[in-house]
Amino acid sequence: MLLTISTTLEPATELGFLLHKHPGKVQEFDVAVGRAHVFYPEASQGRCTAALLVEVDPVGLVRGRRGVGAEGFSLAQYVNDRPYAASSMLSVAIARVFKSAMAGRCDARPELARRALPLEITVPALPCAGGAEVAERVFGPLGWEVAAAPVALDPLVPQWGDSRYVDLTLRGEVRLADALNHLYVLLPVLDNAKHYWVSIDEVDKLIRAGDGWLGTHPERELITRRYLAHRRELVATAVGRLAEVDDTAPEELDNAVPPEDEAPVRTSLAAQRLAAVVDVLREAGAARVVDLGCGEGALIRVLLDDPAMREVLGVDVSHRALQIAARRLRLERMGDRRRERVHLLQSSLTYRDDRLAGFDAAVLMEVIEHLDPPRLPALEHVVFGLARPSTVVVTTPNVEYNSRFAGLEPGRMRHRDHRFEWSRSEFRAWADRVADGHGYRVRYRPVGAQDPEAGPPTQMAVFSLAAPEEGTP
Repeated sequence: MLLTISTTLEPATELGFLLHKHPGKVQEFDVAVGRAHVFYPEASQGRCTAALLVEVDPVGLVRGRRGVGAEGFSLAQYVNDRPYAASSMLSVAIARVFKSAMAGRCDARPELARRALPLEITVPALPCAGGAEVAERVFGPLGWEVAAAPVALDPLVPQWGDSRYVDLTLRGEVRLADALNHLYVLLPVLDNAKHYWVSIDEVDKLIRAGDGWLGTHPERELITRRYLAHRRELVATAVGRLAEVDDTAPEELDNAVPPEDEAPVRTSLAAQRLAAVVDVLREAGAARVVDLGCGEGALIRVLLDDPAMREVLGVDVSHRALQIAARRLRLERMGDRRRERVHLLQSSLTYRDDRLAGFDAAVLMEVIEHLDPPRLPALEHVVFGLARPSTVVVTTPNVEYNSRFAGLEPGRMRHRDHRFEWSRSEFRAWADRVADGHGYRVRYRPVGAQDPEAGPPTQMAVFSLAAPEEGTP
């Protein structure tokens, strides 16, 4: 199996830093299916290409197995296409060899890890169930220019037609970590097969690798079902998890499930959270709101529909998240009057930024749990000590409710980037301390259906700046 990744970034050899693989060396790795090799066919200032070559050991794959197996006859396991055609085995090798790059980590070049780069990716032999058109459907919406050339069954016998394989080339300006995660998920999707047992762990892998793009992908149903080998119980779990992570209603993610006219309408937790935050802002009479950690702009979109909101500022440390927010809000097509009311700003919530001051209200919706606990005091100082809006709304998961989510293993957090998840008592202890230390009063509201024992799935604290005569406790 062969995969090549090329860039014309200048200097192009910076690709070696991002992949954590030196262009001047040939490196080898043991992987579950055999042996992986990483080398650079070209490495100049103008163009650099990294190649991942996976040598599959078909004998080793079946050594120790008993019985004929599902392939129909005893020699099939030795003569099928495993040794050379890309499949889920190549995805396994990508995750093993490029683990740090997939996570977007690069201490040597952190600014490059966050940037979209000019990339060209080739997979010369890729099974593609449904033909080249399916490759365009799954990669195209992610910003790739897709060239999927069908491979003839036999070039010497053209009347036999095309095989089920394509020679795939992807070109685009994409962050390297995103490109690797796209490949990790979509290679087995195009093959429409997994060459290993698919368990509940595959749901976690799909959620992690699909973070930020799968929930809104127009072919998310096809991708989810194929990736999870059409196992309905796993697909149902993934749909629910995607709804929570990507702020999307489950029925929107799984449009293969027909609506039931007599069934009660269920509102997703994400939608309930948005509605609860908006209700608080309206009660407070806020007209100028800053959404701290705005992500992809879900709250901003709702606030802009309220004419009482004169200004909405979306703030996030991630440039990519702001790009997605601008696209989803359609800022380029927005009318002048509406466009004047919204602004997007890249900034860290743990460093002083005078541009965050002067707003009626600030919202930290599902944000604090993404910070390492030692950095919370810095956020508290920036928001409650320096910006000091009249109202601050904070929501965060209630860890006690996690056991009520089907498919979420005990002890596992709801999102791979969460640094902690608090119980109700832990959240109240934090909020009470912050309010006392900065001259605020605080009250609490549940978000979502209350469980008699576990409480609500989301907990909310509403901070109100104490009047001067009340003093600071």
